[in-house]
Amino acid sequence: MRLARGAPRGGQETMVTDGAVRERLLARRAELQARAQRVRADLQRQNEALSPDFAEQATQRENDDVLGAIELSAKEELEQISRAILRLDRGEYGYCTRCGAEIDAERLEAVPHAERCAACARAARR
Repeated sequence: MRLARGAPRGGQETMVTDGAVRERLLARRAELQARAQRVRADLQRQNEALSPDFAEQATQRENDDVLGAIELSAKEELEQISRAILRLDRGEYGYCTRCGAEIDAERLEAVPHAERCAACARAARR
């Protein structure tokens, strides 16, 4: 099965299989799902009730804003992981969804759910 090839370590070519990538994506998905569940529990006050002290409540509400951002980030990454798994199933993993070029092995190692090559990702940020 074709996947990320490259020479990221000591000049030796590496080959990553579909199974290894899928395993890594599924492990990250499980980690993010657990994190999102913990955040939801905290936001719903399942672990700690809202304090009767107004000053403490203000601090708790500020923490809720941070937790909300963490939850949103986890949801976004979960969606990216789902799309990466779908690309794996279709045999499209490792290719840029914008230009069709092969995504560098180093990029996929760092961001296994990457949808775009480095050039297209930079262009999208501008």
